[in-house]
Amino acid sequence: WTALILRDLSESPKRFSALQESVGSINPRTLGQRLDDLEAHGIITKKSFNEVPPRTEYTLTQKGQDLVPVLQQMATWGNKYYDASC
Repeated sequence: WTALILRDLSESPKRFSALQESVGSINPRTLGQRLDDLEAHGIITKKSFNEVPPRTEYTLTQKGQDLVPVLQQMATWGNKYYDASC
């Protein structure tokens, strides 16, 4: 799930509901835990807006942005060597 979350955040800041929708069939509790872990490691930031209804957005930090090329290379490698018969 973590790689999918980072992929989606690399495009633009996202709200929890948008991440849940784009990542797929992830349990909300699991998504929340992953976001908390990424925030604790300084890979994403969480910004809450004082609005009605409340709005929270998640954004990649510079540390998180530095991971994007690594994930892209991993995807390239996987696409190159993935054997559909497995």
